[in-house]
Amino acid sequence: MGVGGGIRWTRSIRPSAPGSRATRLELFYDLVFVFAFLNVTTLTAGDPNANSLIRGLVVLVLLWWCWTGFAALGNVIRTDQGIVPLVGFATMAAAFVFALTIPQAFRDVPGGLYGPLVFAVCYFLVRALQVGIFGWVSRKDSELRRRWLLLAVPVLIATALILAAALLPQRLFDVPIELGVRLLLWLLAIGVEYGFGLALGGTGWTLLSAGHWAERHALIVLVALGESIISLGLGPGFSTGLPLTWPVIITAVAGVAVVAALWWSYFDTLALAVEQTLHRTRDREARIRLARDAYTYLHLPLIAGTILFALGLKGLLDEGADPSTPYWGLPLVGINLLVLYGGVVLYLLTMVALQRRVLGTLRWPSAVAAGLLVLQVPLAARLPELLTFGLITILVVLMTAVQTVVDAPLRRQVREVALAEQLAAETDQTHWRGQHL
Repeated sequence: MGVGGGIRWTRSIRPSAPGSRATRLELFYDLVFVFAFLNVTTLTAGDPNANSLIRGLVVLVLLWWCWTGFAALGNVIRTDQGIVPLVGFATMAAAFVFALTIPQAFRDVPGGLYGPLVFAVCYFLVRALQVGIFGWVSRKDSELRRRWLLLAVPVLIATALILAAALLPQRLFDVPIELGVRLLLWLLAIGVEYGFGLALGGTGWTLLSAGHWAERHALIVLVALGESIISLGLGPGFSTGLPLTWPVIITAVAGVAVVAALWWSYFDTLALAVEQTLHRTRDREARIRLARDAYTYLHLPLIAGTILFALGLKGLLDEGADPSTPYWGLPLVGINLLVLYGGVVLYLLTMVALQRRVLGTLRWPSAVAAGLLVLQVPLAARLPELLTFGLITILVVLMTAVQTVVDAPLRRQVREVALAEQLAAETDQTHWRGQHL
């Protein structure tokens, strides 16, 4: 989302345009989040219990807000021009240290810097750099400057809450109470950031390029799906020297099938339909609300579902790579079972909500598949893990096929429009290059 009109642009900062797309710098920035998502998954897998899962999800929510701030920045200015790449590099450095400190975000490990404080400072730096560049853009317009101050308020309040959690003395309470107080302060910080986003609505901002906004969020979904593939590739059979077994290969192939089905169910039709609807929405306020709801808010559970699924895959491969495990594996129990199913269910239900919010229609195959997965959980708790994952794979692939058939009329229309747009853009680019290059 971008700043409104009336800005005096300089050579150091150049405005974006309605037809702009994602820049290479933004793709470079996303590499930090490849590591960050993997770190959240790995750390939660190292201590698979409800508390670590909740803490991992809280960190993920804050990571998402850091990412979406940079996506908003790229929508209003050209991030690869002038001084902005330097801001981008500084933001990347702070975001990377932010990701590095995830293991100590809630409780410090003796012998180094105080982890919770480093985490809080890095969060502030990332958000301050993002909001600061908006402030620089609007510095000569008093009305925009007042609106920018509204955007700075939640950053300061949220950072103060995270700092309060970081500075909470570790021996002030018993460990469970201490972690609970820290978690409460973090949740308040998240409530401030996301609550202000809802309360402010489109105050002072506009969506300059719908194509850029849709592309950035599609790319981060790819990053999250890629994290699932990385979880398969870094399974114990490859990283610890354990022998490569048929159960590991079967699980890997089934995992790729599930990830491919999740990719297809989002990118084949729905992602294109959402972007085209955003383009067609001409009313400024309605467009901002749609961009906020469909992308900023509803893409977060889409990412979370993918990462939970990746976490479940790690638990599955831990068992399958162990030579002492029976051929079909042991039944998955506890958190590993819940995140494996819960991740896919959350992903499917989010797509149901996304289609309902944007297109006003019910995505019933995804809803039915999510319901069947929930009903499968008691049975899956008694089945060998390989059979459990086979059931998930069959159901998700079948759901994707049914959804494609159901969406056939919409799919044909949406993809024809997308192809026509692509061909028109290629023709214009070819003509310009022929004239100027």
